[in-house]
Amino acid sequence: MPARGTHGFRFAVGAAGLAALLVSRAPLSIRLSADQAPVATPATPTLSLEQQEEFLKKAKVLRTRSAGKGVTGTLRATLTDGTTIHDASIQTIDESMREFRSNRGTELNFVDSWRYNVAAYRLDRLLDIGMTPPSVERNYENKPGAYTWWVDDVLMDEGARLKDKVSAPNVLMWNEQMWIVRLFDQLIHNVDRNLGNLLIDKQWRVWMIDHSRAFRLYDKLKTPANITRCDRHVFEKLKALDAATLKTTMGDYLTAPEIKALLNRRTEIVNVIEKAGAGGLFDRPTPSPTPAPPLPVLARPSTRR
Repeated sequence: MPARGTHGFRFAVGAAGLAALLVSRAPLSIRLSADQAPVATPATPTLSLEQQEEFLKKAKVLRTRSAGKGVTGTLRATLTDGTTIHDASIQTIDESMREFRSNRGTELNFVDSWRYNVAAYRLDRLLDIGMTPPSVERNYENKPGAYTWWVDDVLMDEGARLKDKVSAPNVLMWNEQMWIVRLFDQLIHNVDRNLGNLLIDKQWRVWMIDHSRAFRLYDKLKTPANITRCDRHVFEKLKALDAATLKTTMGDYLTAPEIKALLNRRTEIVNVIEKAGAGGLFDRPTPSPTPAPPLPVLARPSTRR
């Protein structure tokens, strides 16, 4: 999923840091560390989202190793279905605490769960954003977890881009992607967006990964100022979200209170964008790089409450 060896980095991005994500004007120069250098891998056939999901659910695990730095014990696995060989990240963390203290302060009702990776991907599909890699539920060593498609052709992560003062070749396209990242993080109340969890591929597409500390129970936006503009197509999808759809598509991964809080934040986001008028909307060349088909309902009744 992330650049070689970068998955799981956890360094905070505050409001000022998010503002810095708009590109600098520095010369293009990229310096990859040894564990980010490209390695020879078999060519991967182009698979649809459904085919990627099916691969993640059923492909045989050939080997696993640590995905790099981090505190969630994320693994990088190599999978094969006999035809395709591809990597995935595996997260099985599922922890909750009444009170969690860190250098950022104290968080009540803290949760760090693999479930939120699957929920974030399914929400991305519902909104037709196309910036979160496929993530499915699957057991690993008799524990439920999330298997997430390892992003192909990663050039660097946002931390490396800022460190090396690399400018995006298309500033407008970059800014449009970052407006969506900010909006999505406010929608899911992501308390752990960090520079290592924003990946940039060779086409300068941005990928959002690792959402295990999101979907908090707060009705209000974490940082309302981060909501500035929204893709018009995504905005229409956002307005159409309802409790019934969220329950049938991700009820195994979000509780009823988490869904209710998400919808309340959605309403606040819609209000902000509508107050901005015509300037609050923009149109990407296509609704998403690969328009997604309708998201199927869960194969079994929801078990989350």
